[in-house]
Amino acid sequence: MIKVVISGYGRMGHMVEEVLASKGIELVAWSEDIASFDATVASECVCIDFTFPTSFRQNYRVLAENFKAVVVGTTGWYDIKDEVFAYFLKCGTPLVWASNFSVGVNVLTAAVGLVAEKLAKAGGYSSYIVEKHHCHKLDAPSGTALTLAAEVGKHMDAPSSIASVRAGEIPGIHTVGFEGLNDRITLEHEAFGRKALAEGAVLAATLTEGLTGVHEFKELLFAE
Repeated sequence: MIKVVISGYGRMGHMVEEVLASKGIELVAWSEDIASFDATVASECVCIDFTFPTSFRQNYRVLAENFKAVVVGTTGWYDIKDEVFAYFLKCGTPLVWASNFSVGVNVLTAAVGLVAEKLAKAGGYSSYIVEKHHCHKLDAPSGTALTLAAEVGKHMDAPSSIASVRAGEIPGIHTVGFEGLNDRITLEHEAFGRKALAEGAVLAATLTEGLTGVHEFKELLFAE
């Protein structure tokens, strides 16, 4: 059975703690200063990171150097993705990352890719994305919106626009629209809370046993 350390103890950190307890997985500690965490203890643990983009940028080397494996739910660092991946590979530390660890969102992404592929062959459609989140979310567009846009872009022109809304306590709503002259296709995922993200991150942590390399969560989720 894995042992877990939580990096960051905000709302998501608390939710991850609840999910770990419900599944009987040992939470060794949580830390808001992961750089000073005991390296000997870290070497036996999977770190689940839900912090801030600036924190992850500062700490990813420490995570790669010290932990048995790392699961990263933090977004807003993808401009240095190649640098981060290369460092984890150099250290030989398994990394599982995702712009969104919700199983439902990952299914949405797969569905968006399928629809985009079919419409690209048919022609005559353009796409757009609207994402809505709580007022505390710092990055915009969301990492999930960027992932959806990239999925569309694999098959047809990238979405004409990505609109971001930050208001209240919206857990997360992502809408992808495909607009034609005569009809519209809309795919949407609405989170009821943050628990789906925590459930997915904990699932990812359990999948790091025996894992090597860097993986996007959906690769493991849909592996045959």
